[in-house]
Amino acid sequence: MATRPPVSLPKLSRRSRILLIIAAVVILVLLLGARLLDTYVDWLWFGEVGARSVFTTVLWTRVLLFFGVGLLVGGSLALSLTIAYRTRPVFVPISGADDPLARYRSAIVGRIRLFGIGIPVLTGLIAGASAQADWQVVQLFFNGTDFGEKDAQFGKDIGFYAFGLPFFNWILGWLFLSVVISFIGALIAHYIFGGIRLAGKGGQLAGPTRVQLAVTVGIFVLLKAVEYFFDRYNLLLSDRNPLFNGATYTDLNAVLPAKLILLCISVICAIAFFVGAFMRNIQLPAIALVLLILSSVLVGAAWPAVLEQFSVRPNANEKEAASISRNMDATRKAFGLTDVKYTDYKGNSEATPADVQAAAGTVSNIRLLDPNVLSDTFTQRVGRENFYGFPQKLDIDRYTIDGRTQDYIVAAKEIKTDGLTGNQTNWINKHMVYTHGNGFVAAPANTIDRAVVGQNSDGGYPIAGTSDTNDLKGSKIPVKEPRIYYGELANTYAIVGGTKGQAPGEYDTATDRAYLYTGTGGVSIGNLFNRLVFAAEYGWGANTNILFSEAIGDDSKIMYNRDPRQRVSMIAPWLTVDGDPYPAVVDGKIQWIVDGYTTLNNYPYAQQTSLGEATNDSLTGVAKQANNQINYIRNSVKATVDAFNGTVTLYSIDDKEPVLNAWKNVFPGLVKPSSEISPDLRAHFRYPEDLFKVQRELLAKYHVNDPQEFYAQQAFWSVPQDPTQEGGTNATASGIANQPGYYVLAETPGTASKKSSFQLTSPLTGLQRQYLASWVSVSSDPEDYGKMSVLKLPTAAAGATQVDGPVQVQNRFQSDPKFAQERTLFTNQSVSVIFGNLITLPVANGFLYVEPVYIRQRNQNSYPQLARVLVAYGPKIGFASTLKEALVQVFGPGAGDVTTGPIQQPGPTATPAPPSTPAPPSGNPALDKAAADLSAAFDKYRQAQSSGDFAAQGSALAAVDAAVKAYLAAKNGAGTPPATGASPTPTPTSQPAGG
Repeated sequence: MATRPPVSLPKLSRRSRILLIIAAVVILVLLLGARLLDTYVDWLWFGEVGARSVFTTVLWTRVLLFFGVGLLVGGSLALSLTIAYRTRPVFVPISGADDPLARYRSAIVGRIRLFGIGIPVLTGLIAGASAQADWQVVQLFFNGTDFGEKDAQFGKDIGFYAFGLPFFNWILGWLFLSVVISFIGALIAHYIFGGIRLAGKGGQLAGPTRVQLAVTVGIFVLLKAVEYFFDRYNLLLSDRNPLFNGATYTDLNAVLPAKLILLCISVICAIAFFVGAFMRNIQLPAIALVLLILSSVLVGAAWPAVLEQFSVRPNANEKEAASISRNMDATRKAFGLTDVKYTDYKGNSEATPADVQAAAGTVSNIRLLDPNVLSDTFTQRVGRENFYGFPQKLDIDRYTIDGRTQDYIVAAKEIKTDGLTGNQTNWINKHMVYTHGNGFVAAPANTIDRAVVGQNSDGGYPIAGTSDTNDLKGSKIPVKEPRIYYGELANTYAIVGGTKGQAPGEYDTATDRAYLYTGTGGVSIGNLFNRLVFAAEYGWGANTNILFSEAIGDDSKIMYNRDPRQRVSMIAPWLTVDGDPYPAVVDGKIQWIVDGYTTLNNYPYAQQTSLGEATNDSLTGVAKQANNQINYIRNSVKATVDAFNGTVTLYSIDDKEPVLNAWKNVFPGLVKPSSEISPDLRAHFRYPEDLFKVQRELLAKYHVNDPQEFYAQQAFWSVPQDPTQEGGTNATASGIANQPGYYVLAETPGTASKKSSFQLTSPLTGLQRQYLASWVSVSSDPEDYGKMSVLKLPTAAAGATQVDGPVQVQNRFQSDPKFAQERTLFTNQSVSVIFGNLITLPVANGFLYVEPVYIRQRNQNSYPQLARVLVAYGPKIGFASTLKEALVQVFGPGAGDVTTGPIQQPGPTATPAPPSTPAPPSGNPALDKAAADLSAAFDKYRQAQSSGDFAAQGSALAAVDAAVKAYLAAKNGAGTPPATGASPTPTPTSQPAGG
């Protein structure tokens, strides 16, 4: 019997409806409350840095995408369900009282709005939430620019692939999803309401049902035709051949024609579905669908596979030559490797002392201090208070002092929140007292205080000076404002400023503990609403003090998001930020310099590279990049973050870079042109490490020019492993991580100029071999910034003698008899040996290897000290306490004359012991005065020693020597022995290695 089922259903009581509404509101608050809170906090932060336009642009783009895609997907489903419901059969046969479909129909009809509106709305919300994350794709499409370069296959501007094609692929994906969801919704609705019945032979399909489903499938097939059209361009990003990316011979000669054929068949098939929708016979659409499937299998898959297997693979070196050539050209353009200067280099194994002296620009600046080793040394000798600290990896920069330019190990003495202990960790001290660091620290990279002679010798330490509030010129680098509120170690918020006498005051120095912040950084929390917001943002509990503390006044500010990388990433979310920001004194201000990259993953024919893998090496203390696939990268932006005010400024490096220009269209005024970079700031730009690592990884292959040679791979190079490391968290599959690039101040090889330049360097070895194949360097000097040069060594096939690479040199170092003789110093169970960076330098047409060796006591408070220097040139090895002595061992007398030696000569006497007790009056005024002067000189020496200022220590030590001589002269002149209990004559003392 065909009849409409009963629709009467029990209704919810008013109380139940109220409870459901309350529950829904609570769930909504829980879901959206935290997001709204974060959004408001971010809005305040963007106002602090003057970039609220970035916040609003991103926010409105996300909102529009949310509603746009939500309406597309949810609206399509709603339309499909509405059509299915309105065209449902009037009478539906039921199979009995227990027919499950009848119960479903009754439930749906009884709450038709809930199902007809609620399901599409929920689907749209999910789709919109997913789509809003792709705001960058949409903005680049509407603001993209031309590259001025065309692809090798279709002749289209690269901008189409960078900005247009990703958007078309994106929008096609959402259209496909909308059609599929609409089809599924219609299928289910028609089945429930009887438009589709499975009873009988082959089932039954109502006329309206057939029309709706056929039209929906036709739209899907038509979209497939559009996809085939754009798939032709996607072929230029093919990864069919594991050796290179880009359209292969098979792609161009089989897949590309197949796409055109399938496009035509798809259009015909779509027309067949549209025609068949209004015909009772569905054979035509069925035949068209079978044709499309068969064509996809035979033309789209089988024919390319046959061509690849039987034509291309047996002759791949010839068949793929054109594609490889395109890949090489595109990769060099995409990764900035088109202007590399290649120079043939002899790789000599012998040199004279005169040759070494002629390379004074390199040898005199050889860096002995390893920034990846000395963090604890800086902390213990310069950090003073426990709440100051330094990053795990220090930095290298160059400064011109007293007319001489040299490289320095530099660091900002930051507040180290993790270093607080005891009562320092209570809420007031943690967030309102210990708020900032104090000082810029610099130490000449080629100098130590004095050489280490024996196991317990004092020395081997950096000559570090600090420009802080006590002495604005303490490092010889003048600083106007040494306070550091924004840095890498501050991992929590700080509440600064406030009313004098009401706020607890911020620790500034031992004599000034009541400093109040006067800068522009931070967000006001003078009003009750903002205090409530931040108390909720950071979690109730101790953070409720934000709400109730009387120490917070109208002028108080809260600082958060204080890490330089984080600040740049937030203000420019479209940038990939380098993993190693570094501090620099620019125009008297401490600025963090952060490199920003614009990247793409759809540059036609360019090689896909994993950013995370290419930049991973043995360095610790740097942020690791995500394993994103890229095939285009530019260091288009240099950002600065003011350490005192937190101001973020973005500067363009290449004003013509197309990806950057697209983002400048999205965020006008955000990035300043390169013309606004001050000379002082430009003088501290370093070529970025992560970009260099990516480039050298590709340069190891793409220095090859011939496609046949590229296919054979016999001329490829490898990035060497770091021989000074033994595995660790950054280890690769081979067990040892790659050697990082090293900044050096040295002469530029291959040029007539003897001027030293600041450059980033790295050796490269033969493919999966340890011998040296080349040496790559890129300049950081303003006049030739970014110029890359490669020294190519002759190959063994040319009859040349192979030059040892880093691993081979390290093995020779550790097996050297001189090294083995130092058992007392290096094999002591109480001492750990740390091998510093192994630097490779071109000298006298050969390569000079230099490696500092550090020792460290095995106790909690110890820190590394430079004990020895290892040097290798050709087959010879030098091992000594100073670089000068090591060079003499390798090259002969005079070779070390141009080196920069320790400030004090090595010797057993390092620190004089002060008098144990004051001498009683002797009755001789001259002797009494000499004794008082001696005691005062010792006091000054102790003060200088505790400050970590080695220049002051040297001056104080000289004063002690003068006072001793004066005392002895007065004593001998009086003809009396020293008073009982006095011990004015300095006695040799020493400090255990490592402090």
